[in-house]
Amino acid sequence: MKTIELRSDTFTLPTPAMRRAMAEAEVGDDQYGEDPTVNRLERRSAEIVGKEAAVYVASGMLGNLCGVLSQTERGDEVILGDLAHIYQNEMGASFVLGSIQPRIIPNRAGMPSLADIEAAIRPAGMYPRTSLLCLENTHNNCGGSVITVDETTAAADLAHRRGLRVHLDGARIFNAAVALGVDARELCASVDTVQFCFSKGLAAPVGSILCGSVETVAKARRVRKLLGGAMRQAGVIAAAALVALEEMRDRLGEDHRNAKALAKGLAEIRGVRIDADRVVTNIVSFEVDPAWMDAGAFVKACAEQGLRISRYLGNSPRLRAVTHYGVEAKDIDDALAIVASVLSQARAPVAAAD
Repeated sequence: MKTIELRSDTFTLPTPAMRRAMAEAEVGDDQYGEDPTVNRLERRSAEIVGKEAAVYVASGMLGNLCGVLSQTERGDEVILGDLAHIYQNEMGASFVLGSIQPRIIPNRAGMPSLADIEAAIRPAGMYPRTSLLCLENTHNNCGGSVITVDETTAAADLAHRRGLRVHLDGARIFNAAVALGVDARELCASVDTVQFCFSKGLAAPVGSILCGSVETVAKARRVRKLLGGAMRQAGVIAAAALVALEEMRDRLGEDHRNAKALAKGLAEIRGVRIDADRVVTNIVSFEVDPAWMDAGAFVKACAEQGLRISRYLGNSPRLRAVTHYGVEAKDIDDALAIVASVLSQARAPVAAAD
């Protein structure tokens, strides 16, 4: 039985071209700045998102840490949405390790309101210094929603007017660019730093990158070293990331089409709650009516039939399915058949039975 893996796009496998590039990579000591493949990846990544420089890191979480800690000081305050990945999913690392504190504002549709951002900025005086605004695009915990160029620019302009810098958690920034039909440079132009992942939709086996000004990236390299993240002959993995960057961005639309097909199919299955119109990238967020089946039991039953999906934020009733390289249209059909089968075997609500 084939397993349909929809828990995350981190489950992608490297392409044959990536494997060849890894085997043939020219390498050196990255901590000394002497790995030519890493250097090439950093230059190309910065160019693609319109920044001056970049630093290669092992994970998106480390990229966000380097971005946040290179632009704040001990005792500062950072504004984030309450569903931000940095706040919800990264173990509070920025706040624990940076001795800074989060200033949380509502974040239900991917983009906090400008009014909430402005209200969260502390006045000078007997308060923590508000030094950084963090945005996220696409937004994982908001179902893969995107924020537009205009929305990003408006928030960044507000922050800059008030003396803040702006970090963008752009783990899936190219998904956002494809969904909006814009260049990634436009989505990143108004922010000071952006982190994006090679190991999600781009399908490389490992790695993320932080891009920004020369000065900020130099600080971020020191943070990477401080956190134990400096690497040696990292060109072996950077080679796969380079292939991902050049060859895998153009196919992300296929993942979006598969996600939309999955969403529309789920909407037709009794017992599933979903707004299919809100699915615009590769993340499908939905719920199972608890009158039909407990969410945890549903996830387990699907897994037993070969479909793996995940739950948001621990024991949330919200479920997540993520399409990616290696998931084809037939897999979507098979996934829908499994969901329908699982729910048909569950006890239907009394009203439905009547």
